[in-house]
Amino acid sequence: MTTNLSDVTDPKNLSREDIAQLPKVVLHDHLDGGLRAATIVELAEAAGYGKLPTTDPEELEHWFVEAANSGSLPKYLETFDHTTAVMQTAEAIMRVTAEAVVDLAADNVVYAELRFAPEQHQSKGLSLQDIVDAAVAGCQQGEAQAAQQGKQITVRLILCAMRHTDRSVEIAQLTIDNHTPDGYVAGFDIAGPEDGFPPSRHHEAFDMLRRNHVPFTIHAGEAAGRDSLESAVYEGAQRIGHGARVYEDFSADLDGIQAGRLSSYIRDRRTPLELCPTSNVHTGVVDDLADHPFALLDTMHFAVTVNTDNRLVSGTTMTQEMAVLVEQFNYDLDGLFNVTQNAIEQAFIPQDLREEILNDQIIPGFEKVAGIESDEPEPEATQGRLTQEELDAIDPALLEELGIDPKDFL
Repeated sequence: MTTNLSDVTDPKNLSREDIAQLPKVVLHDHLDGGLRAATIVELAEAAGYGKLPTTDPEELEHWFVEAANSGSLPKYLETFDHTTAVMQTAEAIMRVTAEAVVDLAADNVVYAELRFAPEQHQSKGLSLQDIVDAAVAGCQQGEAQAAQQGKQITVRLILCAMRHTDRSVEIAQLTIDNHTPDGYVAGFDIAGPEDGFPPSRHHEAFDMLRRNHVPFTIHAGEAAGRDSLESAVYEGAQRIGHGARVYEDFSADLDGIQAGRLSSYIRDRRTPLELCPTSNVHTGVVDDLADHPFALLDTMHFAVTVNTDNRLVSGTTMTQEMAVLVEQFNYDLDGLFNVTQNAIEQAFIPQDLREEILNDQIIPGFEKVAGIESDEPEPEATQGRLTQEELDAIDPALLEELGIDPKDFL
């Protein structure tokens, strides 16, 4: 980007309203950690699930944040017992996915990767493929609804295997079977309790993915430290989920803070870190936001990205996470742009689509907030339009169910 946005907008003048308007990219957002509280209540009633701590949506929303803010990843993960319990039918998965897309688009997210573990949604007999199909349909439905509201968002899915179970090869094959460069399934991950379940435990799955040219990210450096990160690097992770504890490989001397062999390797190869500041406080990676290593890692030239992790469970949004960077670490508009550019450049999508999102949505959006007039006309798609090819990819039954006339988008 040729314009230095920090010359235009000083951090002390960057308001929450400014941040809310910025185009955003989120690479690390768990589908089952971002449900609307009201949707959980409705789905629980429909499914006969009676274990919710409260059926008042506002109280339930507060309960999730308080329960998650335990300082322990295992305790944090217990909150997902409730969300996954109400996501056991294709209709529920489709609804939750569509609502997630609409909610992200309302926060001006222009590209999102939603991740979830299909193996956790089989208690009522759905096949793994049924589950993926429902999530893909939800993505299509959400994108269409967002477009109807004048928001353009591109969404992809990352399929997760649970690291404490033995189904990673099966989920890797599911990912391979559903992955195409232009499809909705973009990659693979392992999730769940990190400590005691290293990436090396799933070596066969990662080997399959490498041989089939399917990208993957690995949760590491959250509940476990250097050894977990080293294992993720050894297995060939293209990105690292969280990775905040890479600082455990640093040393300090009179010349300042120095990266060790592992951390230098991660930095110098531009392996992106999917950092999630608010969540990292809740799971005990750091005591408070001011202690988060985000700015230090950025200053040391790591490829940092900022993410939500779990919007409901951590009570956050991408606007909130960007505001953390501004309010805690004095990021200006140029700094936020660089973090956003890092993210889109490492998205699990084709390069031409990355460039399209960067040039047609991200750069103009930042320039608008900075007060810089663009010479380029606003892309037609940002006015809620879709191409015929994009419309053809959407299930006509979904459009009919939503009462949407396809002609409205041409």
